[in-house]
Amino acid sequence: MASGAGPEIERLMALLSKLPGLGPRSARRAALALLKRREQLLLPLTAAMQDAAERVTTCSNCGSLATQDPCPVCANPSRDRTMICVVEEDSALWAMERVGAFGGQYHVLGGLLSALDGVRPEDLRLSGLFRRVEGRQVQEVVMALPATVEGQTTAHYIADHLTKMVPDVRITHLARGVPVGGELDWLDDGTIAHAFKSRR
Repeated sequence: MASGAGPEIERLMALLSKLPGLGPRSARRAALALLKRREQLLLPLTAAMQDAAERVTTCSNCGSLATQDPCPVCANPSRDRTMICVVEEDSALWAMERVGAFGGQYHVLGGLLSALDGVRPEDLRLSGLFRRVEGRQVQEVVMALPATVEGQTTAHYIADHLTKMVPDVRITHLARGVPVGGELDWLDDGTIAHAFKSRR
């Protein structure tokens, strides 16, 4: 990867390059930055990663990453237990919590159905979601999945399964369309068409 670098540096760069958004060049720059600022960056990062590896777990209820089980959201008695918001990954959950617009519970799937990538229903946390809806007084399941083929396929699969299992449960989707500050001439045809259908 980097001619002349020792095996320890090579290993650091190789591991960094496996992170999302970091290719070989970005990994090389990140490794150099860490090594040059050992006291300020590398050692604290090493300690933080070790701490996270030891303490972070997966919530047995919703599947989110947390330092306690159940996670703080699931353990919070003031959250609305009649609503579950289905998200792909923890990053979507964190975004929703940052906004503070949703007061119910979450369910993190851990991915999306994808025939091309070989991701099947049993590879996701779907059975846990179905158990939660079937076994509780859940009235609404909010689909907060990406507006991609995989996201829509996953949402359709979940909605179809839940409708057969619990016919009276309400399935809703996040509104999609023109973003705040967006200009129409920059939007794709599908977004504009969806915005018109969802107008209110």
